[in-house]
Amino acid sequence: MLELNYSGLANEAGCDEAGRGCLAGPVFAAAVILPEGFSNDKLNDSKQMTEKNRYLLRDVIMREAKAYAVAKLDAAKIDEINILNASIASMHLALDQLVVRPEFVIVDGNRFRKYQDVPHQTIVKGDGKYLSIAAASVLAKTFRDDFMKQIDKEFPQYNWAKNKGYPTADHRAAIAKYGVTPYHRRSFRLLDMQLKFDF
Repeated sequence: MLELNYSGLANEAGCDEAGRGCLAGPVFAAAVILPEGFSNDKLNDSKQMTEKNRYLLRDVIMREAKAYAVAKLDAAKIDEINILNASIASMHLALDQLVVRPEFVIVDGNRFRKYQDVPHQTIVKGDGKYLSIAAASVLAKTFRDDFMKQIDKEFPQYNWAKNKGYPTADHRAAIAKYGVTPYHRRSFRLLDMQLKFDF
């Protein structure tokens, strides 16, 4: 069972992102403050859950959270400031949108930049340890998947509805055949062999 709280403060926000390793699409981040006494034995790191359960849990989180928010930064911004900075910036954007001001922030991973004057703690594999981070991972993942399914209709040849923009063999093959779209991250290695594109 995941733990509810790290700091002992009531308004502790958990943060996580989705899509950091993708070749296309935005990076999404979420921030979640759960109420005192919240528990759910199905909630876990979103990567360990089935797609069906992620969406079921998303409904629970959005209904029961004290506050939640989701934010994203697009491929052009990722190329401009790099993926680590974009991941942190998107988490800050999500925190900005919370209707309850966090007293403490816990973040999945080991890199974060201080948010305003709010103390924080990074936690490696935090989405498998703390409920609020797991909840944030579910929101970030499902909202990003929804976005990728939507843009798949615009560019079906890349199969984003299935691969979600990750560097799968079929995605790289489509890039080699069709080139890049405005959703592709041009600062990433888009092909296995560093073939040069005429950008």
